[in-house]
Amino acid sequence: MGKDSEKHLVGQPILKQIIDLFPRNKFDELVVKHNSDKYYKSFPSWTEFISLLFGILSRCDSSGEICAGMQGLQGKLSYLGLESAPAKSTFGDGLRDRSNELFKDFYFTLINHFSDFLSVSRMEGVSFEQFYIFDSTTISLFSDIMKGVGRNPKNEGKKKGGLKVHMMIDAHSDTAKFVRISEAKLHDKNFLKYLTLPTGSMIVFDKAYNHYLQFARWTHQGVNFVCRLKDNAVYNVQEVLFEKELTENEYGVMREEHIHLKYKENKKIKTLCLRKVTYKDEKGRIYQFITNNFEITNEEVAFLYKKRWGIELVFKKMKQNFQLHFFYSETENGIKTQIWCTLIAHLLLTVLKIKTKTSKAFSTVAVLVRIHLISHLDLFWMIDNCKRTYRKSVNRKNKSPGIQLSIF
Repeated sequence: MGKDSEKHLVGQPILKQIIDLFPRNKFDELVVKHNSDKYYKSFPSWTEFISLLFGILSRCDSSGEICAGMQGLQGKLSYLGLESAPAKSTFGDGLRDRSNELFKDFYFTLINHFSDFLSVSRMEGVSFEQFYIFDSTTISLFSDIMKGVGRNPKNEGKKKGGLKVHMMIDAHSDTAKFVRISEAKLHDKNFLKYLTLPTGSMIVFDKAYNHYLQFARWTHQGVNFVCRLKDNAVYNVQEVLFEKELTENEYGVMREEHIHLKYKENKKIKTLCLRKVTYKDEKGRIYQFITNNFEITNEEVAFLYKKRWGIELVFKKMKQNFQLHFFYSETENGIKTQIWCTLIAHLLLTVLKIKTKTSKAFSTVAVLVRIHLISHLDLFWMIDNCKRTYRKSVNRKNKSPGIQLSIF
């Protein structure tokens, strides 16, 4: 087989090439806005951010691993804009005391910075230009910092606490437009009121977010939604719009109804008009969807809800490809900071995958970046064209005898 003689080496390591994708001036503006460097002369915000990004992309398990790993890169830290590697105690103090709002704002700054680039893609079969998916994922913590997961500990064990990441993504680009981190015990539907949705948009979510008052407000604002109906929901059927008997092997829409639901606003009982679509999937499971849109077909209602799985894939990519099993701090602020930086890392790899137009899986891109993080390879060549290479085998007439092992 042929030998690949092209080195594709550059003067800067992969991590530096990734950092160059950032608008550094906007990060500095946010540092001034939050006054994040006021009490940190030897540990500026940029050093903390780069240290976290190094730990997340290389999947370090602890702050000690991050600091020790960076100390071994003394000759390359200047590439990253750092004078020296942080001490473990200094790194821990920064995670505890420097507000995570800086990294939160920088994440949404990056969303806006890359918005035109990310919005090029369009989900096939969806008639809405603005299509959003909302859901949450739970991350377990062996800590009492954020409560709401697990059971009381036995003997002297730690209580298993947890947090929830509530996220609304743009389904066309798989990027988050809204993120809020809370204790896991808080009910999901309480976060619908924080969403700001444009008129004419469509949002899809699970039945855990059933909130009739919010549904009525969205209907008044011209915002469309599709979700599952709760099993214990009370409603009145006004009219059966469609009905079809399906055989055992058939799947599709079984029934479509115009229903009325009651909700309370300002101590007054009001009525909400919705469509209810009953759908049978390929495995014979029955689903009941509700929507305030009376114009799209009943098949599209079911199709839109199927697309809700896209946000589950985003959560899966984050949990499988980034370090969210171990946290670098035992403080709430430090944990939130790590999550915001993980979202930034996820966004950057998404941008790289789109820029290179590679067919490689997201997990493959993440592994390539992790393995070659400090290599002086061209970033885009590594992702797009990196292939397995083989050395040309050379047949030698006079081979030196190797060590022979006898196995009995």
